[in-house]
Amino acid sequence: MRLPPIRRTPKRQILPAEVGGECVFCAILAGRAESSTVHDDGSGPVAFLDLQPAVPGHTLVVPRRHVVDLAGLTPEEGAAMWELGRRVAAAARTAGLADGVNLFLADGVTAGQEIWHVHLHVLPRVAGSVLRLDAARPADRAELDATAARLRDALPPARS
Repeated sequence: MRLPPIRRTPKRQILPAEVGGECVFCAILAGRAESSTVHDDGSGPVAFLDLQPAVPGHTLVVPRRHVVDLAGLTPEEGAAMWELGRRVAAAARTAGLADGVNLFLADGVTAGQEIWHVHLHVLPRVAGSVLRLDAARPADRAELDATAARLRDALPPARS
């Protein structure tokens, strides 16, 4: 079953990534900017609703420490973010906001990152809403294998 994709509407504004020279997410975490908090235990990652939700319940999960991208996260911070994302996804189902959930993380400007504080989008989904990422063309297997080899060769060792 193919359904229409979620799109940014013309009403969506591009909000500033910084407020008064401070990362907007850091301002939220410090209580200097308003948010609708979903979870904050005082030590781990925090979950709050996106100010311009793509769908009802669109939640952002952010590490407490200011980290620009995935490479800057410790394994523990990354695991804690994904665990909280899993919990938020389960909550969306329990709350009747979702029949399914998409998790999305943009890492870098080319990937669409707009706020320079790593964050995981938890997107509750119901019948009639679909997020579709279309490839420009089918990829050639040899090209895929060559790219995979380049990535394997450049992969940093796991942190302990």
